[in-house]
Amino acid sequence: MRFQIVHRTRYAYASPVRESFNEIRLKPVTNEHQTVESFLLKILPPSRLRHYEDFYKNVVHHFEIPEPHTSVLVEALTTVSTRSIALPLDATPAALSRLPECDRTERCFDYLLPSRYVEWDPEAWRLAVDSTQGTADIWQAAVAVMRFIHGSFRYTPLSTHVHTHMRQVIQQRQGVCQDFAHVMLGLCRSLKIPALYVSGYLATESASATHAWIEVFVPDVGWRGLDPTHNCAVDENYVKIAVGRDYADVTPVSGHYKGTLDRRMEVTVDIRRAE
Repeated sequence: MRFQIVHRTRYAYASPVRESFNEIRLKPVTNEHQTVESFLLKILPPSRLRHYEDFYKNVVHHFEIPEPHTSVLVEALTTVSTRSIALPLDATPAALSRLPECDRTERCFDYLLPSRYVEWDPEAWRLAVDSTQGTADIWQAAVAVMRFIHGSFRYTPLSTHVHTHMRQVIQQRQGVCQDFAHVMLGLCRSLKIPALYVSGYLATESASATHAWIEVFVPDVGWRGLDPTHNCAVDENYVKIAVGRDYADVTPVSGHYKGTLDRRMEVTVDIRRAE
């Protein structure tokens, strides 16, 4: 698949603000699943852009606007081609008895621990154990957790916010894609299955925002994605932007400024299939 994506974030302030410092995580990664053919980031007011790779190998752009301003526009234009590396949902590539191998793999360590929005308390562990009874394979255990979340939690827009902890989501049994991903991370990690958070796009005709899913690590296979919101393996319709322990590590636009708290934010995403 080949997609052209336009992602716009606009801030409007009730009165001029100043000394705005911002980080942007909107450039998709190039890996075995996808290739970024072009990427252009536009900032208004015009600002000098710098970029670096963070701890999780995400591309981070940084810009500053020291002078007073009443609005900020961040526009990312991406062309990316994708290919599926999805594991079949019925695959059995690695037994649960191999999980200790993951503990000794350096790139798995951070994704086995609690993080800002994810924990593995006794309730999460019990849900994980109950939902994976009878499974003996790492991938099958992760698939069972995904199916449990998809079947037990209701997708309800505006029922949570970006700072909602998985604990609250479990209590109210509803949320959005970010919340489902956080709950799945907590349940998988409570079983000692390495699991990371992914931000990106699900390239459908109705896509109008970023999407969230997770990846689990399977010995001899690597990281493979599962989407608890849609109850499926991640295929060529998904575009990965960034990864981390949870949403706090992959926020698309973040920063701080001096001035009024009275502001409006508008985000639009346009995804089109390219020939």
